[in-house]
Amino acid sequence: MDGTGNESAKSAGESAGEAADLAARLAAVVGQRGASVAAAESVTAGSLAVELAAAENASTWFRGSVVAYAPEAKFSLLGVDRGPVITAGVAGQMAAGAARLLTADFVVGSTGVGGPEPAEGRPPGTVFIAVAGPAGCRVREYSFDGDPSGVVRQATTQALRDLLDCSEQWARTQRQ
Repeated sequence: MDGTGNESAKSAGESAGEAADLAARLAAVVGQRGASVAAAESVTAGSLAVELAAAENASTWFRGSVVAYAPEAKFSLLGVDRGPVITAGVAGQMAAGAARLLTADFVVGSTGVGGPEPAEGRPPGTVFIAVAGPAGCRVREYSFDGDPSGVVRQATTQALRDLLDCSEQWARTQRQ
């Protein structure tokens, strides 16, 4: 990835392989420390759950995922405030809602515009990813290129990368 969220040089197979590797590394970090993981998915549409559930010993650390694609699902299931749903605040609220529902130590929330058309005044490929853990929550905005399936794939890989980064930072503090 070139820092802008563009993944044009990678094939779908390379991206899938990277996602599986990130999930395996996350499994090692949280599994060794007895931590748990959950997700709240909109733009990733369940693909995070697929990657997490396929990682080693997922039944011991993966609590599940809430796929809340439609705005009403975000509002009613995850407790997101009514209004526009493609915002940094909504990604954070989605993560908080999943943490509450699934009682997980680390939670990732994803919302955005898969495309091919803009939504809520945002261009296709705009994605917000929130990661919440014991040290708090951070939300980042990304811009991905490609068709809807490419945006989903890139958002999934980035969400796993952000989740792994958060868990590794936490793990370093546990050693001190």
